[in-house]
Amino acid sequence: MSTEETVDEEKAGALIPPPPPGFVQSDTRGPFSTRNGPYFHKPPEGDLVEQAFYATLNHTNAVGIVHGGMLSAFMDGLLAGAAGRGTGKGAVTIQLSINFLRMARKGDWVIGEARMTRATKDMAFVEGRAHVRGIDVVRASGVFKTMERTR
Repeated sequence: MSTEETVDEEKAGALIPPPPPGFVQSDTRGPFSTRNGPYFHKPPEGDLVEQAFYATLNHTNAVGIVHGGMLSAFMDGLLAGAAGRGTGKGAVTIQLSINFLRMARKGDWVIGEARMTRATKDMAFVEGRAHVRGIDVVRASGVFKTMERTR
């Protein structure tokens, strides 16, 4: 893959089709996530956090599947979002466990969902999954340190 190919795809918003029903583009992510995205989310409803991204060439590895690092970063943000939703606080990763079950490929909508399962005064425990067309590609769990938001 050439640098030009990566840059061209990155700038071509037309390559990303409309998101799945109910999802809107996220615009409040940090610089790291913004660079890896774009990400999409469903507006809050209950304790379930739902996010998605459309897999482009920039998300793939040398063998043409979505890179495990991309899936890990996606799951980390998804689970942290569920910890934040569940506690009303900011959440920083203490521990993240990921099981890669199947492959996601360029052109797939990767959809994630996560819920906080338990919380203490300053920690949250979260479980989630990411799927493509209803088939799980990743399952993850995490422990997050919670704290008052600074921004």
